[in-house]
Amino acid sequence: MPFKEGDHYYETGLRRSDGGTSRGAFGRAVRVITDTEFGLILRAGFETLLEPAQTGAQHFPGLADEPTTFDRPVVERVTSRPFRDAAFSEAVKSAYQNTCAVTGLKIINGGGRSEVQAAHIRPVAASGPDSVRNGVALCGTVHWMFDRGLVFLDDDHTVLMAKDRVPEPVQRLINPDRRLRLPTRHELWPHPQFLRFHREEVFKG
Repeated sequence: MPFKEGDHYYETGLRRSDGGTSRGAFGRAVRVITDTEFGLILRAGFETLLEPAQTGAQHFPGLADEPTTFDRPVVERVTSRPFRDAAFSEAVKSAYQNTCAVTGLKIINGGGRSEVQAAHIRPVAASGPDSVRNGVALCGTVHWMFDRGLVFLDDDHTVLMAKDRVPEPVQRLINPDRRLRLPTRHELWPHPQFLRFHREEVFKG
């Protein structure tokens, strides 16, 4: 996609004070951008691939909607893969206040971007929807273990681990009470249907 549309620059650092393009900034191989700019670039790129009705808030399946599965649109690039809505990641991280729900860690880098990731409880590969109730905010290591069924959640939001498969140093990072740190709004908590799917289909007991 282009780096600007008309007079609008997606990266404010590329615009000179006189409105022209900063060739010095444009020529850098690596440029630092804000989370807002990153989100706008993602959304603008996806909007060229999707119908208008599929972009913006209408495409996001709601914050507290009933659980469902759906067929994801396939985005054709070099390869075909299920499309993941960027709004899902932002909504989940916001609901959990950019904090890992399993460890309580909240790490923000120098650019203001959080280390925490939005994990699907019912995986994308299993038609899991981009609903906040199918998501949980996890740090990178816990996300990796969660996707592989080494860490899972009971219906009462107790954090459970596959027996003898989670290293002891990692176990020490988990919340001392072994409880998930949940969003303040009850309607954003993980839905039992998705938790059950993860335990039955993903967990490696």
